[in-house]
Amino acid sequence: MYFDSFQALLTMNGHGIYVWPAYLVTIVVITALLIAPMRRRSRVLRQLAGELKRAQSASDSGAKGER
Repeated sequence: MYFDSFQALLTMNGHGIYVWPAYLVTIVVITALLIAPMRRRSRVLRQLAGELKRAQSASDSGAKGER
């Protein structure tokens, strides 16, 4: 193994203070990039379902009024 101990892995000869936050930021950004489209898709589907329901109820009430 490259590092002798877990402590050496964390500190990385003084560079750990820069390396680990960079990994954290990268993981957060990649996670956000993966989750955002899924949330947007579900929001758009909910909006479309609501619009479809409103359009159907409007056409149903309009058809009843004509009879």
